[in-house]
Amino acid sequence: MNRVAHRTTIALLLALILIGGMAIFVVQFVKDGSDWVVFEGNPHIYNGTNIGCGVVTDRDGALLLSALDGWEYSADVSIRESTVHWLGDRYGYISAPTVAHYAEDMAGYSLANGLYAYSGLGGKAKMTISAELQKVALEAMGDYRGTVAAYNYKTGEILCAVSTPNFDPDDVPDIDGDSSGAYEGVYLNRFTQVTYVPGSIFKLVTAAAALEELDDAENTTFYCSGEYDMGADQVTCKVVHGDMDLEQALAASCNCYFAQLSEVLGGDRLQSYVDKYHITDSLEFDGITTATGKFDIHNAAPVQVAWSAIGQHLDLVNPCRFMTFMGAIAGGGKAAEPYIISEVSSGNSVSYRAKTTMSEQLLNQDAAETLKSLMRNNVYQVYGDGYFPGLSVCAKSGTAEVGGDKEPNSTFAGFVMDEEYPLAFIAVVENGGAGSSTCVPIVSDVILACKDYLDAR
Repeated sequence: MNRVAHRTTIALLLALILIGGMAIFVVQFVKDGSDWVVFEGNPHIYNGTNIGCGVVTDRDGALLLSALDGWEYSADVSIRESTVHWLGDRYGYISAPTVAHYAEDMAGYSLANGLYAYSGLGGKAKMTISAELQKVALEAMGDYRGTVAAYNYKTGEILCAVSTPNFDPDDVPDIDGDSSGAYEGVYLNRFTQVTYVPGSIFKLVTAAAALEELDDAENTTFYCSGEYDMGADQVTCKVVHGDMDLEQALAASCNCYFAQLSEVLGGDRLQSYVDKYHITDSLEFDGITTATGKFDIHNAAPVQVAWSAIGQHLDLVNPCRFMTFMGAIAGGGKAAEPYIISEVSSGNSVSYRAKTTMSEQLLNQDAAETLKSLMRNNVYQVYGDGYFPGLSVCAKSGTAEVGGDKEPNSTFAGFVMDEEYPLAFIAVVENGGAGSSTCVPIVSDVILACKDYLDAR
């Protein structure tokens, strides 16, 4: 009898352990089931590190990628090339964190029904970019390396963003065997993953700081003799500009003026405004974390502070982040945070829909309005409104020295101030020479295409 009781006790203990284990599993399943489903090793959801279910379309419903039966891209080679940095390639050399970020939403997982993707259908992710605008941007960049992008600073939608060089994911070239340098850095999305020496577009940051910090900064004048001595070193301009106020100095991109302005501001105050504007901070959206910029004047000599105020020295900016700062100037000191996925659905239900998120007030409204006027003068007086017919464009170009015997990087950033075309933009061309001559035509093609696109809606 004792033996039977003993065995019964053991059986009860084992049963209780089993029931307890099952209870723990059920709790874990309910709590963490969605995480288990969307782990990167699940072949029903992922192809390597990229999404392996559902479809991705542009903002108008044009197919960009179908992962229902293998991977099928757009039938248009230009669309494939211009979107590969957003969609990724079949082999995972170019990651697509944007799409993978919404794997759970696209897979359509629910506790009751399991995976919608397991049926072979998957969900649908709609991007904010236009396939046709991507094609325009790709053609405008030509053989240059770099990036060009435009976004709606009121809503946050990225209308187009192209990184070059790129390749056709349906006809992958021999990148490893290439010795021409044509594919240098091809796996990087230069819009989000790269930082650049900004050159004179950074003078907008220094000008904004001066407008916020100094009394009557707009009318502050300095003399440019073509060089400005700063102890053992000097800052130089290519020509003698003479007496200039802030508007004239920004239009002429006078280094000597901004060197003297940096002395009045001082390194600590300039650093505080760079921090306030978040110029060097990374951005996070749709699974993307942009590259972190750099503004380092710690223990810097006055001449180094001056060159930093001009956009040289150790300065580095990420194109996406700087474009957002352009949107803040256009928006009176704040702008919508960018995003590139507008909606995700599985079956007949919408599992995710983007919402506009505004930044904090980065610069005060008076400074933003004054800077907007100064940038408008740049286009009217220097670059030419003829590049942007029917639009009121505000901008600044830059020619960023990168050292050695390399040509400077070309930069151009700004926005459209017209109410019906709330577009901020940036273009960077590596080793492209003067920003105005290289980048302005590129941005012209893209912004005019954006105007036509918005007019047609």
